[in-house]
Amino acid sequence: MARKRTLGYVQLEWTCPNCNSRNPGGIKTCQNCGAPQPENVQFEQPAGSKFVSDEESLGAARSGPDIHCGFCGTRNPATATVCSQCGGDLKEGMRRQAGRVLATPRLEPASIICKNCGTENPGLNKACSNCSAPLPGVNTAPPPAAPPSGSASSTTRKNPNWLMIGGIAGALLVCCLAIFFIFVLPTSSVQATVTDIYWQTSVPVEEVQSVDYNNERGSPPSDAYNVSCDSQSEEVCEQKTIDKGNGYAEVVEDCHTETEQYCDYTRDEWKTVQTYTLNGHDWSPLYEQPDLASGQRLGGESVTYTVTFDTEKGEKQYHPDDQGEYQLYDIGQVWTLKLNALGSIISIE
Repeated sequence: MARKRTLGYVQLEWTCPNCNSRNPGGIKTCQNCGAPQPENVQFEQPAGSKFVSDEESLGAARSGPDIHCGFCGTRNPATATVCSQCGGDLKEGMRRQAGRVLATPRLEPASIICKNCGTENPGLNKACSNCSAPLPGVNTAPPPAAPPSGSASSTTRKNPNWLMIGGIAGALLVCCLAIFFIFVLPTSSVQATVTDIYWQTSVPVEEVQSVDYNNERGSPPSDAYNVSCDSQSEEVCEQKTIDKGNGYAEVVEDCHTETEQYCDYTRDEWKTVQTYTLNGHDWSPLYEQPDLASGQRLGGESVTYTVTFDTEKGEKQYHPDDQGEYQLYDIGQVWTLKLNALGSIISIE
């Protein structure tokens, strides 16, 4: 069951499209140039925003989305019935959009250089302390740590750190190239004489045995028995900052319970109880034909081939993939081996 609770309200800000000044969300006209806030300008959550506590701000935050006058475009509070600018009936107006989940706020830099006069200003300044020119916000990565008590943030997905991603990708590329040069690229050739050919076959015998499974997630298989299941619950919470459409946002914690089932059970499965092997030093591998007891069956038979070479760099062994390739080699033959940096065989000519 979903549970939602309000943690508090924060004041947002908006950027004037006329002069690029940042204004508190509760201000309806630009503090720098006096232009009214257009209805298509969205609110944003500033860095370091604190929960508002005064009754006036709380009342404004809870009042609902503001209304833009349908005659002059002036922004009016939700409780207004006539426009404060032109006196028009606000029934013809348009309420601002509300309910949008805001993105995680960006950290402001320690200082901002004013492009108009070159003065260095504190990072949280919205206007230059020397010439009053507007200071735009700077997009930098949000901090990974949780916000301090009394501050508000949303838990929407962070923007990717492309510098870090590029560094990781570069490191992976270097590793792949190193693996290629060490294991795949031939670095030397040696003459090699075949000194031995060898095969070994394996034939497993299987029978049904009970197998116990413990703490397995999800539902047990239909053929399981001795089943014992337990449901484990965990509360998952997400913090969101929701635009109220009036210059403020409601910070809510949205929680729900996730339940997973874990089971212990037993299944009857075919298991290998014995493996019969044969081996030889010729070209014709043989497979054991064991007598099966009641309730037993033969598993999948397998064979491995080994060719041993004598080289100036010591003894080398090679494992052909199939019998056709294995039968190409005979004791006393001379072949050219291509070796990698570790001395392993890459190819044979």
